[in-house]
Amino acid sequence: INPNNKKIIVFSAFADTVEYLYEHVSKMLKRDYGLNSAMVTGSGGSKTTIPKLHNDLNTVLTCFSPMSKEKHLIMPDQSAEIDMLIATDCISEGQNLQDCDYLINYDIHWNPVRIIQRFGRIDRIGSKNDVIQLVNFWPDIDLDDYIKLKARVETRMKISVMTATGDDNPIDDDKGDLEYRRQQLERLQHEVVDIEEMTSGISIMDLGLNEFRMDLIGYVKDNPDIERTPYGMHAIVPANGGELPPGVIYVLKNLNNGVNAKNQNRLHPFYMVYITESGEVVSNHLEPKKTLDLLRLLCRGKIEPIMEICQEFNRETRDGRDMRKYSDLLQETITSIIDVTTDNALDSLFKAGGTTALKMNITGLDDFELICFVVVR
Repeated sequence: INPNNKKIIVFSAFADTVEYLYEHVSKMLKRDYGLNSAMVTGSGGSKTTIPKLHNDLNTVLTCFSPMSKEKHLIMPDQSAEIDMLIATDCISEGQNLQDCDYLINYDIHWNPVRIIQRFGRIDRIGSKNDVIQLVNFWPDIDLDDYIKLKARVETRMKISVMTATGDDNPIDDDKGDLEYRRQQLERLQHEVVDIEEMTSGISIMDLGLNEFRMDLIGYVKDNPDIERTPYGMHAIVPANGGELPPGVIYVLKNLNNGVNAKNQNRLHPFYMVYITESGEVVSNHLEPKKTLDLLRLLCRGKIEPIMEICQEFNRETRDGRDMRKYSDLLQETITSIIDVTTDNALDSLFKAGGTTALKMNITGLDDFELICFVVVR
């Protein structure tokens, strides 16, 4: 798709598939077009049609992406290049293959993060290509059937582990995560999505919330008494030099399962919303990653009260006796949760897989419990 660029990379999740494709494609490319091919798998090693070329990983990748790998310095005597690379996910992370402008996913991993990690091998800053192309081969079955098949296989594997280890409770289908992945795959299949920011909760580029879990594990280890902390506590933090609007970040616990119809909130039953003093929602309950990033930015490293803003807050609320402003913002926060959930439920009327519009049973404030809140000033 770019002038004089014939390089294509084909990904498959399975080494057997990679070997099959290599055996059936490489000879044809060499015979009919004079182009060299290579294959890379984690277990089976590497192969290439370039005679006498070392088949180690670095050599193969250098011949496939000579500019990004600086082949002229590493292998100045090797003039041949590889134009088609067929590989497993063993090279889906950490490799710069930006010489290539065309990537094919021969099969679709159930976790869309893998798909994007693959694309990240060629979608890189500094690429000489004007455009790059991603092609997905979708299975000839319904996505719901694909996800359910994955769940059944995984459950059987966990049952085997239970039988072997005696673990009493190893099985967790994690239906919420499967639904989240299904929604992501559906968007990839039917839409041209913005890879950096998807609206279904957490960016597809995020590998989960592990970094925040690690922060929490470390904090609980150093502060074991946190489990006895009462609900309703609050803190006051500065608005990061004016970069963020004054407002409140509320952390709520949902008491009504109907709010999380279709498992749209991955943190359910907990809900986080950042709302400004004027009632504008900065991040809603379906954007937990964004809210957690903002919380970390505002709070990390602050272990002592900042007296100046605490005194302002105490004067405003008469030492906490007049919290009407924050009660009103809490009500607006809950209203925003209901509005977003209702909109998504109505959207489901026009999608396959059933609707959630008839399952809503939300009355408002009584459906939530206030865990804590952070005042941003």
